[in-house]
Amino acid sequence: MAATIKDYYKILGVNKDISPEGLKKAYRKLARKYHPDLNPGDKTAEGKFKEINEAYAVLSDSQKRAEYDRAGTTFEQFREFKDFKGTYDFAEEFDFSDLFGTILREETYYSSGKDILVGVELTLEEAFRGATKPISITRTINCSKCGGGGAESYQRCSACKGTGRIQATKGFFRMAQSCPKCGGTGKKNISLCKGCSGKGRVIHTETVKVKIPISVDSGSIVKLRGMGDSGRGGGPAGDLHIEVTIKPHQIFSRKGDDIYVRLPVTFGEAAMGAKVEVPTIDGVTMMTLPAGTQGGQRLKLSGKGFVSPRTKTRGNEYVDIKIAIPKDIPENAKETIKTLESLYTENPRRMMIEKGDN
Repeated sequence: MAATIKDYYKILGVNKDISPEGLKKAYRKLARKYHPDLNPGDKTAEGKFKEINEAYAVLSDSQKRAEYDRAGTTFEQFREFKDFKGTYDFAEEFDFSDLFGTILREETYYSSGKDILVGVELTLEEAFRGATKPISITRTINCSKCGGGGAESYQRCSACKGTGRIQATKGFFRMAQSCPKCGGTGKKNISLCKGCSGKGRVIHTETVKVKIPISVDSGSIVKLRGMGDSGRGGGPAGDLHIEVTIKPHQIFSRKGDDIYVRLPVTFGEAAMGAKVEVPTIDGVTMMTLPAGTQGGQRLKLSGKGFVSPRTKTRGNEYVDIKIAIPKDIPENAKETIKTLESLYTENPRRMMIEKGDN
């Protein structure tokens, strides 16, 4: 009974009409997932890693892929097509030991820098108007002496002639891989840079002025692109993320685009009605209290809240009325208060008591 050749397309999880770019993307995703260095001691992952590299070595080469597609799916057909003698063993002919470090080496020598997260605290007024705040950050940057290369001087790698890649032939297969001599950089360090001790990057602390837009709220993130840690091997720098926290305010509270304030008024202002001054986030305004205003009643000042970042319209300010009672009442005023008490035709707590009894 003829042995069956592995379905390389199925191994990589792709269709037969996959493009070279799509094939490479699928391969890299699986290679990162099953790399032995990321799965130490996991024999299943190691076997899977060998298998996907075997599949990619054939399908990534247009000539070998065409031969594989034409040969059919059985071992006998494939051997007859290539006119092989004796037994053909993919595992014996293809050495994967030099592939285990390829992906991690590429990520080591060329990778994006990490993002940085810092916090900034604003007053409610700064959040309303927007602000420019100085923020101190510590990040890695490319060494100015070596430009991030890590060496004072280089020479071209003799093994790959500066390309960073070499062609390796393993039995039937021929493939390109990172040069093991230079780690894929294409050059060899002659002497390490004294400024960074060969690391290519140095720790740097600086103060940057960050423009905070209007109407930010606690938890908002302001992002500065390219202000994170520098990348390796010419990779792009990460971003700086600034998380905003709003300090508690003595007068106002905020919910979304709306502002809330508790306003003390006198008994006479509430009973008779009056024009009273009300603090708002952008100054003092006048508000009319209707006669008979009750303690705890909420009034609205339209358009006195925060500007909505989406609609560009302002929210509202809600004013909660609090009746202020004098602490020290002279004897001659107590008779007047008793007269006012006689104006209550029923117990103001009657409805609450009746509901509590049910």
